Amino acid sequence: MALLFHPPLFSFSIPAKRAFLGPRAPFRFSASAVDVRVESGSAANSGAAILWYKHDLRIEDHPGLIAASQNRTVVPLYVFDRRILSRFSDEMLELLLFALEDLRKLLQEKGSNLMIRFGTAEDVISKLVKEVQASSIFAEEEVEYELCVMLDNVKESLSNTSFKGWNPKIVLWSSPFYDATSLKDLPSSFHDFQKLKPSVLSGLEPPVLSATLANLSWGTFPTMTDLKEYIDDVSCAGNLKNEWTSIKKLSAENMLQRKKQRGNLELKSAEWKEDSGISSVSKTIQRKKPEKSAFITSQGSFVGGGSILVLNALAAYLRYLEGTSRDDYQEVHAKLRLAEKREGASFQSLFGSALLLGIISRRRVYFEAIKYEKERNGGFLSPFGYSTSTVAAAINTVSSMEWYWLLTLKGHKTAAGIFPIRIWRWNNFLIQYTVAGHEGPAILLVHGFGAFLEHYRDNVYPIAEDRNRVWAITLLGFGKSEKPNIIYTELMWAELIRDFIIEVVREPVHLVGNSIGGYAVAIVAGLWSSLAKSVVLMNSAGNIIPGYRPLTYSEDRRTSGPAWLGARLLSVYLRFNIRNILRSFYPTEAGRADDWLINEMVRASYDPGVIFVLESIFSFDLSLPLNYLLEGFEKRILVVQGMKDPLSDSRSTLAMFREHCRGVAIKEIDAGHCPHDELPNEVNPIITDWVATLERETSPVASKQLEQS
Repeated sequence: MALLFHPPLFSFSIPAKRAFLGPRAPFRFSASAVDVRVESGSAANSGAAILWYKHDLRIEDHPGLIAASQNRTVVPLYVFDRRILSRFSDEMLELLLFALEDLRKLLQEKGSNLMIRFGTAEDVISKLVKEVQASSIFAEEEVEYELCVMLDNVKESLSNTSFKGWNPKIVLWSSPFYDATSLKDLPSSFHDFQKLKPSVLSGLEPPVLSATLANLSWGTFPTMTDLKEYIDDVSCAGNLKNEWTSIKKLSAENMLQRKKQRGNLELKSAEWKEDSGISSVSKTIQRKKPEKSAFITSQGSFVGGGSILVLNALAAYLRYLEGTSRDDYQEVHAKLRLAEKREGASFQSLFGSALLLGIISRRRVYFEAIKYEKERNGGFLSPFGYSTSTVAAAINTVSSMEWYWLLTLKGHKTAAGIFPIRIWRWNNFLIQYTVAGHEGPAILLVHGFGAFLEHYRDNVYPIAEDRNRVWAITLLGFGKSEKPNIIYTELMWAELIRDFIIEVVREPVHLVGNSIGGYAVAIVAGLWSSLAKSVVLMNSAGNIIPGYRPLTYSEDRRTSGPAWLGARLLSVYLRFNIRNILRSFYPTEAGRADDWLINEMVRASYDPGVIFVLESIFSFDLSLPLNYLLEGFEKRILVVQGMKDPLSDSRSTLAMFREHCRGVAIKEIDAGHCPHDELPNEVNPIITDWVATLERETSPVASKQLEQS
């Protein structure tokens, strides 16, 4: 759906309650400072406590550590579980090892230690509970689906294990960023949330820890080689390694170059090599690393290490405009310049991984930025915004991350909405999706620009009920998925879809896309054909170009001045005309452009970061022809075209498809730009019949089984 919206530029000040880690106050289980709750029963302080570290690798501003310290003794634990580790790139694994080594050092300085174990979390924790006679297991609350399942598995394992004399409990904790209302009362609109003017809660000092239990085996850290071998050990139960997992190592740009040079993409497995297109952040002039360098990995793309290194790098980042003779500060400034592909984007690029691992907390970043801002302004905060772009970038990024975390958590707790929502983390960002059906071929539905997975509100279940398994995803930058300060391109969305198929669906799919979503799935099919069984294009963006030659493709998408201004002018126009524009896309059934759909789009238009997505429309490059992308996909392409589409000449489009795309199937629908939502009862059978026909043709055995059932 080609609708575009944005909120006012996301830059606002939230008053700080006090400087981070000021005079220590007695710890209380107060909802206004920290959210700690027991899933069942109440936590007992008499027994030992296990603190299960996952993405919270620090001791400062750690509510779980403080809560656990009220017990007789605390056993901090990190589990090298393949289900967590397999989600990380090699560079993230390096960062993880450095962070864990620093965490152990910090805990030892407090008289404790960090236990290292390998295996599944449920197995490791159940055994450790027996070994130390733990009464409580403290773990940070999660929103990612796979991690939530892991937590449930741990709870089930504990409930199924016999413990003589005690009943261990799971205690979930979180670190509220805002002093705000309960999740139940949290507004779904960021615009309404801003009206509450919530303050940011101050951080917490590390607690005094009791002596560790004697005679415990604390474990040793693996080397990077050991860790890679452990993750790749396919002989272990439950670690199903897909043959095309290595596809992720080649970027879309890399694949386009190969397609241009070779004329095909059928590479032998031995030819697959890791993409050499390492982030430009790592391409700083080579020189000896400063003693306090926070770029500790072999690639040197991200800030990492321990909390001291990360905080030092943060101080350097905030002070970019001051200039410096310090080597460690100069290194950060050089990386900043390379990562600043648009204003403020460098903070997420450099510090996002450290925040994901929890080496420092989001509110620690906030208060460090506020502290520096006050230093620059004689102890005051201006009501007109921040004095430097680096302060604004740091505060806006962590505030935005917190908003999407809260929005996601609210949906998780209230279970409101059309579909049950699951969360997948991609490149550190939260992505929403849903799934329906328990048997049959896999189908992935991809929405258009400005829409979200709920745009398939009357397609997911009907298609699933016809013996299919259906996934629908909200792409990065839309709906309630995160909207980070990055440059959005059609290739980026194609890579997201590729990774979703590999990591979540885990088998080839029938791809269905509307508008720009159709163009994105065409890229996926064209560059990684082994992931796609077929492609269904519904009023797809993109063109058919007869007699095309090998084409150049724009890689530089830096935001221009005209794009910055144009996005803001366009947003004003769209905000005042949303209802009329949307209904023009539904010429046959205007009632389907109802208040629910309009309100959901307006709600999303206020989310922080939407303006970055809106700017991308001025740098879209749709020059790759659909017939070029789908070459070799004959008899596996279905075009479902709403003939009343106000955005294109449908008859001319279909004529080009028929003439220049061999083996394409076409279905004409008396609808507008979004036929799947305008006339779902017509479109659903077309999709299910298409999938069933292809499945019978490609799998005779499955066809016989279907006929006999």
